[in-house]
Amino acid sequence: MTGRNTLVRSLHDVGLAAWFGGTLMGAVGLNGGTAKATDPAERLRLSSIGWAKWAPVQLAAIIAHGIGGAGLILGNKSRLTAQPESRTNTKVKFALTAAAAAATLYAGILGTKIAKHADEGGEGVTEADEVASPELTSAQRQQRVVQWVLPALTGVLIVLGAQQGEQQRPVAGLLHRLTHRS
Repeated sequence: MTGRNTLVRSLHDVGLAAWFGGTLMGAVGLNGGTAKATDPAERLRLSSIGWAKWAPVQLAAIIAHGIGGAGLILGNKSRLTAQPESRTNTKVKFALTAAAAAATLYAGILGTKIAKHADEGGEGVTEADEVASPELTSAQRQQRVVQWVLPALTGVLIVLGAQQGEQQRPVAGLLHRLTHRS
């Protein structure tokens, strides 16, 4: 790395942190909390409102993460060329980021379907009751899985980012030793 990449690294890391934290809080806090509403229709309505309010923030977080990731790739071209393990890490991170983005989009589509059927209510946000339509039941069943896939994927991305930071340390130390020999 020839210079500092503080801005793009910050966009990358803060964007990913918001994406991960938002999905985990949504699954645990928002969906878990609204599932306790007394009125079954309120469970789905309140959860849908909460996710709709979060959507623009989540989109901004994903965009920031993407811009930061692209900036880091550009800023680390020479390291990625010289270090096969960093190149592999970057490819895996890219694939997982694409998968997480697709899962986020899919969760939004499912959320829209659930919101359209909010008046049917549910046992929980992702648990249909016996009077739910087949469309609502299907959307809730799928959302029950996707709500956990998202924090899992973004959590792995955080770990891979930490690993990539560790991969950078030996190169920086070696360059320092080589350039500061007496």
